[in-house]
Amino acid sequence: MDKKRLFSVIFVVFVDLLGFGLILPLLPYYASTFGASDFVTGLLVASYAAMQLVGAPVLGRLSDRFGRRPILLVSIFGTFLGFLLLGFANSLWMLFASRILDGFTGGNLSVAQAYISDVTDEKNRSMGLGMIGAAFGIGFIIGPAAGGFLSQWGYAVPAFLAAGLALINLGLIAFWLPESLTPEKRAAMPEKQPGFTLSALLNALKRPFSGSLLITRFFFGLPFAIFQTIFSLYALKKFELGAQETGLILAYVGVLSVIVQGFLIGQLTRRFREDALIAFSVVVMAISLLGWALSPSVVWLIIILAPTAVSGGILNTILASTLTKAVEPQEIGGILGLSASVESLTRAIAPTLGGALLGWAGTSAPGFFSAAMLAVLSVYVWRVIYGHPIAAEIRAKSAPAPTGISH
Repeated sequence: MDKKRLFSVIFVVFVDLLGFGLILPLLPYYASTFGASDFVTGLLVASYAAMQLVGAPVLGRLSDRFGRRPILLVSIFGTFLGFLLLGFANSLWMLFASRILDGFTGGNLSVAQAYISDVTDEKNRSMGLGMIGAAFGIGFIIGPAAGGFLSQWGYAVPAFLAAGLALINLGLIAFWLPESLTPEKRAAMPEKQPGFTLSALLNALKRPFSGSLLITRFFFGLPFAIFQTIFSLYALKKFELGAQETGLILAYVGVLSVIVQGFLIGQLTRRFREDALIAFSVVVMAISLLGWALSPSVVWLIIILAPTAVSGGILNTILASTLTKAVEPQEIGGILGLSASVESLTRAIAPTLGGALLGWAGTSAPGFFSAAMLAVLSVYVWRVIYGHPIAAEIRAKSAPAPTGISH
């Protein structure tokens, strides 16, 4: 494991997510200054994820062909332009243009995950990807709080600061981050790799093990995205919590996720099989979101959010790690790009679906719906992923766990 390169790309991800976290909570307020309705504001939030759905696999495959570093430079430059446009926005269409541009070029996380796969072996990959998740979480803990503070001087101020952070990141990548994809590995890549199409996604879903992981990515990602995107509205309607109280609760969830992904994931993967961790975490998430639906008080809510954060942190990391081990080295960027697209699709659907459930059926409906979806997914995972022959091959390549769940 190349620790210098590993920590370099993790720092790059942290700076990137810090900038993203600065502006994310302010978008609804920014849009309202231009007279946007709730529906239009939802479209604005979803536009980023919708464009990432298209852009992430394209950037992932390009990184397999041309290297991780140049594609990270292109991606971060697009982020810089998007934030700059957001800061100068004087109309609603400029807000949309900024989010569309940033979304299409925002495949940097999947490329960073591919970078981690290049510089780690299969034994240490889960730990490396977990540290990416921890950097992601820390950026989201600090960014929204800082963005809220800076917004008292105008919504453009956090956008310009985010653009400045993106510019710093460009410098870090250009002068500090070495290329991870060696010339030998790049020479082994196919001359032409297919871009993102519906056919490419369907073909990936048909693959015996990685396809099952992508299906799990979607049906876990949608309930989790519903929880994330409507939690503030849920907290306001059910418990009359304000922005400050909700922010503290989300920071608590973020801290738990950072602890799991940054410090515990390596220990877990050394003790337990990855397919068993996936199956176990889906069950825990289903129970947790059922508890979310039934929460009678804020204290109960805070308690039930602990297993939600822990299982979410485990699943996000283990799914990415297992995907990279289930495909050939030249396919890693492409499969992570497809995985990012699947996740983007869930984040494009979740605000509308979760809001509709909340508005039409009450505050408990999103939790019941999400728990039911995960209960069905639990059966699928235990039948299809747990104990799969390819999972056994992956275990054989990695260091065998001396104790833990066995099949």
